[in-house]
Amino acid sequence: MKLLDPTVVSESHNNHRAAPLRDMSGLTIGLLSNGKQNADTLIRETAKRLQAKHAGRVLEVRYKRNASAPAPTELLTGLAHECDYLITAAGD
Repeated sequence: MKLLDPTVVSESHNNHRAAPLRDMSGLTIGLLSNGKQNADTLIRETAKRLQAKHAGRVLEVRYKRNASAPAPTELLTGLAHECDYLITAAGD
């Protein structure tokens, strides 16, 4: 296992945060669940409240196969092309 400190600048990794959203009006919301109990309820309710406040569209919930592992790159890449921002939840 290799641990990385996200607060340290690394020449070998060109990672950076996305710019903050200035306005959420009319944006498409992606939903990613870890599949555990209550995760879907949490992200659906959060999306419902955001949609009521900012309008926009909510995508169907997508699922990770393994709750304790990172989401597959293909899943995240696909979602990045479909939505403006993503809500994820870990339930229990």
